Amino acid sequence: MKDLEDGTVLLLDAKRGKIKVAPTDAEQAAFTKKIENAAKQAEEYQRDAHKPAITKDGFQVEIAANIGSVEDAEKAVAAGAEAVGLLRSEFLYMERLNEPTEEEQAEKVGAILEVMGKERPVIIRTLDVGGDKPLPYLPMPHEENPFLGVRGVRIGIERPSILRRQIRAILSQAHKGHARIMYPMISALDELRAVNALVREEQKNLGVEHVEVGIMIEVPSAALMADKLAQEVDFFSIGTNDLTQYVMAIDRGHPGLAARADALHPAVLRMIELTVRAAEDAGKWVGVCGGLASQIEAVPILIGLGVKELSVSVPALPEVKHTVRTVSMEESRKLAQAALDCADTSDVKDLLKSHQ
Repeated sequence: MKDLEDGTVLLLDAKRGKIKVAPTDAEQAAFTKKIENAAKQAEEYQRDAHKPAITKDGFQVEIAANIGSVEDAEKAVAAGAEAVGLLRSEFLYMERLNEPTEEEQAEKVGAILEVMGKERPVIIRTLDVGGDKPLPYLPMPHEENPFLGVRGVRIGIERPSILRRQIRAILSQAHKGHARIMYPMISALDELRAVNALVREEQKNLGVEHVEVGIMIEVPSAALMADKLAQEVDFFSIGTNDLTQYVMAIDRGHPGLAARADALHPAVLRMIELTVRAAEDAGKWVGVCGGLASQIEAVPILIGLGVKELSVSVPALPEVKHTVRTVSMEESRKLAQAALDCADTSDVKDLLKSHQ
């Protein structure tokens, strides 16, 4: 792109990640028409956004939102969110020079719970930094590969005072709504037990009744050991972005390889299936809060695999709900099984095209 002259017209299809350089008048006109049609469709989806997402054969899927602030929560409610499947609590910690106090954290969490109301559950993920999200007031030693180092729940275990303050802030506000707590980057049972013990201790200290806890499934070891982990949590939520990165051994931000880290790869889909089966055997439910849940073409595969909740970006909420209403669970299960049998990502995408 550096070789283009100033003033060169570009058409950016952000949804598909494609750019057309110097399009013809006809191509520009067609693109403009496409934008207009997409806007009309979005209006149609929004009109039904507050209706439940029920498949043609009567299966309801909970459609939740990924948020990071009170403003996001308000937009999510307006767009038809039935829950918050991922509150990224790290946004309360980032872009500042010091750790937020327990009171500051409680105020923000409480405000979000009040916006969502008691009828909409809010899953609050504990601090997920490290890797690609450093904090200026939490100096970390240099790591050759930070994605394989001290990140996610490992920070909370290494520095429990930070995690305790956050857990206390959440528990102190739990009465304002339907709060759930979720731990990121769990890779082994001992990590889960360590954090669960800390949460139970703080619950006892504050006199707070049971708050549901769950874990992110984003590490292959967690998917493979999901049967054991399911015994000690209330739910799983699959983070497909990190799970794909670790399954494929490709840094999702790598300039040359990132495109190959596709969550539709059958290996990733098999990890999702493994997780869902283990959860079902234990009587627990599974959601997906990673980017794959917002990919419209992937929705039938995910619900066909048995995923009960899709937590998506706020703008995607109305369309994802609409998509669930256009498919049947029977068709989706067949599609999911066919996808699991595919040999590569391209085969899965060809399969999806043939079912559109």
